[in-house]
Amino acid sequence: MPDDEPFDVPGCLERVRRRDQVAARELVDHLHPLVIRIVRAHLPRRVLEQDLTQEVFMKMFSRLDQYEGAVPLSHWVSRIALTTCIDHLRAQKRRPEFRWADLSESEANVLDAVITNAQDVPANDALASRELVHKLLDQLKPADRMVIQLLDLEQKTIAEISALTGWNESLIKVRAFRARRKLQKFFQQLKDSERS
Repeated sequence: MPDDEPFDVPGCLERVRRRDQVAARELVDHLHPLVIRIVRAHLPRRVLEQDLTQEVFMKMFSRLDQYEGAVPLSHWVSRIALTTCIDHLRAQKRRPEFRWADLSESEANVLDAVITNAQDVPANDALASRELVHKLLDQLKPADRMVIQLLDLEQKTIAEISALTGWNESLIKVRAFRARRKLQKFFQQLKDSERS
């Protein structure tokens, strides 16, 4: 299919439902950039992105008879991908308490710089900063982590998050508020553990 022609989603779905393997491959190729972007943004620790992406596509094909076309296929598949990521985050064991000793040396230096405000975080500590943010986010429940990641890190609007997750806008706002308070509490606990 030439690149300038739009992808024929309804036609491809019809062929997939008739068990056309070429159409199934075309559908995966069409949706792969969307799915891999979601998986990479919400990848749980110790889970390979290829494994999670494959799981999303397996769920999509196993539930294809449930897709009625009321929403665009990309929205429907996005929900499957997000739900799959949330399920994996829930399956991970969470530690009840996050301590200063859990940080690597570079993460501790970044956090120390943030706490003391004595200096800006050096540019070469960007990776440590990112790891620290993810360690703090890992302390949240999966749905809370997801809303913070979508809203604050990916800068999505409330309406976009609602379309992706199926949650109503009030729920998103309340969940974000509570998740931010929990993050502040975790951050305070880290500061307190460093002082003791």
